[in-house]
Amino acid sequence: MSGKKLINDPNDVVTEFIEGLVETYPGLQYLDGFPQIKVVLRADVSTTTNDKVAVVSGGGSGHEPAHSGYVGAGMLTAAICGDVFTSPPVDSILAGIRAVTGPKGCLLIVMNYTGDRLNFGLAAEQAKSEGYKVEMVIVGDDCALPPPRGVAGRRGLAGTVLVSKVAGAAADAGLSLADVATEAKRASEMVGTMGVALSVCTLPGQVTSDRLGPGLMELGLGIHGEPGAAVADLQPVGVVVSHVLKQILSKEIQYVPITRGSRVVLMINGLGATPIMDLMIAAQKAVPELQLEHGLAVDRVYTGSFMTSLDMAGFSITVMKSGPTILQRLDAPTKAPYWPVGAEGDRPPAKIPVPVPPPCSSRSNELQPCFTERFFCIKMIIQPQELSEQGCILEVAIQAAADEIINLRDKLNEWDSKVGDGDCGTIMHRGATAVLEDMKKCYPLNDAAETVNEIGASIGRVMGGTSGILYDIFCKAAYTSLKGSPIITSKQWASALEASITAVSKYGGASAGYRTMLDAFIPALTVLKEKLDAGDDPLTAFLLSSEAAMNGAESTKDMHAQAGWSTYIAADLLSLVPDPGAMAAAAWYRAAALAVKKKLQPSES
Repeated sequence: MSGKKLINDPNDVVTEFIEGLVETYPGLQYLDGFPQIKVVLRADVSTTTNDKVAVVSGGGSGHEPAHSGYVGAGMLTAAICGDVFTSPPVDSILAGIRAVTGPKGCLLIVMNYTGDRLNFGLAAEQAKSEGYKVEMVIVGDDCALPPPRGVAGRRGLAGTVLVSKVAGAAADAGLSLADVATEAKRASEMVGTMGVALSVCTLPGQVTSDRLGPGLMELGLGIHGEPGAAVADLQPVGVVVSHVLKQILSKEIQYVPITRGSRVVLMINGLGATPIMDLMIAAQKAVPELQLEHGLAVDRVYTGSFMTSLDMAGFSITVMKSGPTILQRLDAPTKAPYWPVGAEGDRPPAKIPVPVPPPCSSRSNELQPCFTERFFCIKMIIQPQELSEQGCILEVAIQAAADEIINLRDKLNEWDSKVGDGDCGTIMHRGATAVLEDMKKCYPLNDAAETVNEIGASIGRVMGGTSGILYDIFCKAAYTSLKGSPIITSKQWASALEASITAVSKYGGASAGYRTMLDAFIPALTVLKEKLDAGDDPLTAFLLSSEAAMNGAESTKDMHAQAGWSTYIAADLLSLVPDPGAMAAAAWYRAAALAVKKKLQPSES
């Protein structure tokens, strides 16, 4: 079975890619020679108008955005595209040279593969015979295999992108062909690359290879799906990065002229199916490794997918020795659509995180700084040694509510796996754990309003997703309703619950019957107000409202979801389980009510 691709005819992928590229970027154009001639060039350059050295590169397709994504002022003048993993034919290369080369000549930047060297070389000789000035620089930056490599030499990899940028900037600055070629050649001698793959790539219309099994990674592979230098068990990215950098900077083999005290440029390159998150984690490991283990100053860091291998999962690391001229060329402006924006400029030796601004409080005269072990600075009110009666009740209610959520984690996840993204229990557990930890340190339990506010801060700090922000809103609204009252009456608690429901509905967009946590809180509020207005005992009203919350949460099985992940789930599946968020809300509310009863009426519990 062929691998899944969002394509039409596998034979047309390159021409259709080029057409899509030039439709996307107004500054790009292509030669009208499909399907044999596939050349992307600057729309503003021609043989008659180009008064600078033309910089041309190319090779087999499948490595996008290389090379066509780097066509633009300040980088490549044209890119010659072969079929997938196939060197472009001589006629295509020659057509590209003729289309963009003016009086100052043309530099060809060629990756070190036999087919590319031969085809570009023959095209260069033919162009010279026609009167064009042409020079060629071969880039072989592979550091995976030790020399000698015979006549083949080191393979060209992602370092070619940096060489193209240096050459393009030099040409844009008006340098002669000889000087542009000299800078490009010197850059090619300063760069080393090594790749690591977690999967092999799938060619359009072909079957995906099972060469690399689960739990394995391939070290030192090329960018055409060919086997790497070694297969090893998958390791944490820090271990992988350390191994790759040691190989590139090997003192024994000396792939690159980089020694302790040198200044370097770093490129973390995704191979096609690697998330940006993974690449940034690799960058985060590579920079201090270069600085601390190898004694190098890191001048620039480029992280992204620059030269891929179709849909291969993995990355390569490129290290280039830098200097004033190299940095000037890399920082020079370019209109190439896929050159990274925002990476230019001097990097500080170390980046110190910006301190988190302290929160404001209406009780700032009682606040002292408190630093949690794992998070950031939060406000702290020194808890009195003696708790008031209300403080004791609040403490047992919070403890019971949080404990109930912690105990329900797996059940909530089970429900959520059927009607959502499967992490409701985990997220709620995280919030409940933070509440218990922070209550021991900095909750002013004798001040109910401030305590509710601190609960919101604890939840907002650790609970991600929609639940975290909605509960933070819930607590902030309750705090606003309660603040200023040293002793909170039962009707004030009811008003605070009403304010919380109103705020969650306003910002979250849900109402009764939407299959959310409000379907637990709204029935609870209705019963609580009804019983208090009828003169019932506040504890009885609390208990009855908690039963209403549980009934409301259970009733969500019969509701059509109109908010949250459940809106994407079929109705017949929703009817199998209640809404996890509603059940969580009802559970902690009910646990708090029962804990208060036990505290106030121990003989009846």
